[in-house]
Amino acid sequence: MKSTTSLRAGLLAAGLFLATTAAMAQKAQPLFNGKNLDGWKIYGTEKWYVDNGTLVCESGPDKEYGYLGTDKDFKDFELTVEFKQEANGNSGVFFHSTIEGTKITGWQAEVAPPNSHTGGIYESYGRGWLIQPTADKEQYLKMGEWNTMKVRVKGNEVTTWLNGHEMITLNDEKIGGRNGQIALQIHSGGGIKVRWRNIRIQTL
Repeated sequence: MKSTTSLRAGLLAAGLFLATTAAMAQKAQPLFNGKNLDGWKIYGTEKWYVDNGTLVCESGPDKEYGYLGTDKDFKDFELTVEFKQEANGNSGVFFHSTIEGTKITGWQAEVAPPNSHTGGIYESYGRGWLIQPTADKEQYLKMGEWNTMKVRVKGNEVTTWLNGHEMITLNDEKIGGRNGQIALQIHSGGGIKVRWRNIRIQTL
């Protein structure tokens, strides 16, 4: 009886250890260190820089598209970012993306001015808008203030949240069949300035 009890206790301890180890491995990791652009690559001529611990994207003289992409690729993940639109906030968070010059293929969780579908999913160089938040959800964007966006990609399913409110859920086999870079965008046209902080990712 004693040996059986000891065996069960040992198996339980081992199971708890493995579960704890798995949880630690899946813990969210920072993608932005608050100091420099290590782990990222600039695409295009627009401005990306660090100011007071925040990552700033800003239109440059060329007023073209610009991207800041991760060095690594990701497939299934939960990404959390905070952003603050200090000017025309037309930007976005790309995932499962590939960048050549300033041509990006992949999917974008929209970051945009009021009533312009922040949290919706747009496929770049593909099918365009796949899903937009319903009109009643546009109110959750706080223009000129810090906002928190969460993007969860697991298999074919993508869900976004803005300031704790679910914005969309999309099921798309094309998304599930790829992986790629995480990237932040500066839209063309000029006059854009967005700050980012607390960019964290947890692989699933």
